[in-house]
Amino acid sequence: MNDADFKGNIDGKVVALHTLKNRRGMVAQITNFGGRVVNLWVSDNNHNMLDVVTGFSSLDAYKNGNEAYFGALIGRYGNRISKGKFTLDGVEYKLATNNGENHLHGGPKGFHNVVWDARAFKNTKGEDALELKYLSKDGEEGYPGNLSVTVLYTLTNDNELMIEYTATTDKATPVNITHHSFFNLHGFSSGTAKEINSHVMQINAPFYNPTDGGLIPTGEIATVEGTPMDFRTPTPVGARINDYDFVQLKNGNGYDHNWVLNTAGDITKLAAKLTSPISGITLEMYTNEPGVQVYTGNFLDGKVKGKRGIVYKQRTGVCLETQHYPDSPNKKDWPSVILEPGKTYRSHCIYKFSV
Repeated sequence: MNDADFKGNIDGKVVALHTLKNRRGMVAQITNFGGRVVNLWVSDNNHNMLDVVTGFSSLDAYKNGNEAYFGALIGRYGNRISKGKFTLDGVEYKLATNNGENHLHGGPKGFHNVVWDARAFKNTKGEDALELKYLSKDGEEGYPGNLSVTVLYTLTNDNELMIEYTATTDKATPVNITHHSFFNLHGFSSGTAKEINSHVMQINAPFYNPTDGGLIPTGEIATVEGTPMDFRTPTPVGARINDYDFVQLKNGNGYDHNWVLNTAGDITKLAAKLTSPISGITLEMYTNEPGVQVYTGNFLDGKVKGKRGIVYKQRTGVCLETQHYPDSPNKKDWPSVILEPGKTYRSHCIYKFSV
């Protein structure tokens, strides 16, 4: 990408493009506008470098494009909160409703449309890293508390894009930050992107959260056994994705659900895995979070044209969004997402690439 195409000023803050490289040739380009991963270049099994994420080619395209979340940081609350409301310490808070009657991904501005303070550096291992900081002020998008957030992107020499999130607050508030790259391990070049249906996916999860027609979890934690949600063994993404007799796939127009991971917060345990049979590229995902939202680009409709003139049609990208469960502020029996003053929110995600 041309650095000049990402230079700008938004809300009095300077926007730029930052390039991270490792010694194996992998490259990540990230803009501090929304913390978006713009490009992610990975070697395939023929030693060709492929860009494996969706995106746009300029700052203006990100500002004006009709897909808000490509590659972005998402917060304060990734995923949905029912009817944009929750009650905390006896006070009802009302959030923006930007997904029908529900609140999605922190609101219309959220973390994906703000400019983060950026610092690029090399860590003690000599690896390229980018530190992003943002202060989400009390009342922003309806949330309580001044939330101070730091996100650290590191491109390791083990071909990992590592994302570490930390946050502190001066008032109790829900926090559930995630990352929203749309991956396609076939690689993007030009023209129309290939579907991800042939990607082989494995999710280390015996349970998932069923949703209603508005994609709000019903509160049930259901077994994947005997359903199209069972990816405990490697299975092509598209093998059962159109089984709309299964109401959950009808509700999501495909996969758009949270899986309850079997990793107990241990980041050394594999949480999910994707492999392209075309490129041979494999993506392993690790996290300390209890869940992962798998979204298979069901609502991409061919109207979005991105970098290099690529047309993104339905199911030309898949997201692996590490997280606590959707609508947790309204589900008291689920793992808490409330950050208290004096405590530090810590979330860690690793996307590891190999062939």
